[in-house]
Amino acid sequence: MSSAPRNDGRRHDHLRKLVLEADWLEQANGSVLYHQGKTRVLCTASIEEGVPRWLKGKGRGWMTAEYSLLPASTGQRTGREAARGKQTGRTVEIQRLIGRALRSVADFEALGERTLLLDCDVLQADGGTRCAAISGAWVAARRALDHLGLSKALPGSVAAVSVGIVEGRHLLDLDYSEDSNADVDLNVVMTGDGRLVEVQATAEKVPFSRADLLELLDLAEIGIGHIEKAQHAAVAAPRA
Repeated sequence: MSSAPRNDGRRHDHLRKLVLEADWLEQANGSVLYHQGKTRVLCTASIEEGVPRWLKGKGRGWMTAEYSLLPASTGQRTGREAARGKQTGRTVEIQRLIGRALRSVADFEALGERTLLLDCDVLQADGGTRCAAISGAWVAARRALDHLGLSKALPGSVAAVSVGIVEGRHLLDLDYSEDSNADVDLNVVMTGDGRLVEVQATAEKVPFSRADLLELLDLAEIGIGHIEKAQHAAVAAPRA
């Protein structure tokens, strides 16, 4: 059943097409336009001298992230949260997830008393935006740190992908049509050496078994392996 093609012709264990355009912005310390199918996220990394007050004098750096949906990124216009004066719970959750993911592979002593700021702006959303933001943010961060001679501050890699159960089928990298109809939805964040950073698993419609969970994690590991290859190719690309 899982071998039947999906709406876009993919097999159950295939990612959508990945395109990573490094240095998409000229003035950012590091940037990448991250395409995963029709989902597009612009990720930038900026490095500033200084750290939050609670870290001053400790010889360690810090890293934080921001995430936003541009107004025209979805089918209906999404109002700017700045205009409302308050971020949604979803935005806050995703920002914290991006920060946790990148901090899990960072060496803050090597960064010194500097702050790495990650900005992830969704230009077009078709499912998996938080996972694309994490994978893209790592590329932007590495580009920025490499450029400034601080590569040792990010010794590990991290990537993320969505998996789920849709109409009884275990699928890798859900697009919006699949995600919105999923019985089970997982977002998996994993380091380059195969360790799990986060598993966000939700039974949207029906509970799932331990066997289902293990099969979905195996699918995620396949997808993240392919994403890591694309990430490292983008990091190694010559600077514009």
